[in-house]
Amino acid sequence: MPTWMSTRLAVIVDGDSANPLTPIESFTPTFALNTEVVHSCEATHVGWIANPDSYTFSMSVKAIGGAAAQLTRIAMEGTEFEIGVYEAAGSTGEWDFTHVVLRKCLITSANPSNAMVNGAPTATFSGISRQAEINDGAALTRPTFTV
Repeated sequence: MPTWMSTRLAVIVDGDSANPLTPIESFTPTFALNTEVVHSCEATHVGWIANPDSYTFSMSVKAIGGAAAQLTRIAMEGTEFEIGVYEAAGSTGEWDFTHVVLRKCLITSANPSNAMVNGAPTATFSGISRQAEINDGAALTRPTFTV
């Protein structure tokens, strides 16, 4: 049974997966794979048109140790980064996805929380990803429509 204690999602900069920038406390991805059904005068549902995919996310990190400040700098500089699974040695099988989840990410907004009396404050970052990859390392692509 997975314990969820030895693997986490992490922010990876410059492909340096051995030294992730920070673990992610909470993560909410949104995948919008927009399509539109095509109809004709003779028949319905004769095909479909694929609009550009949209991968967005919201993540929260602890605002301690400089991680939130580094992510803010990354946002302001427009530096791309990755969000990947960071596993401790010997901890396999805890996640469905065992490979980098989102690549070519850019932060679009940042929202730090208020300081707290007990516990560490968090910072929430929203962003986009220009490429999604799951498990095998191949970029996700949708099939093309042929007649």
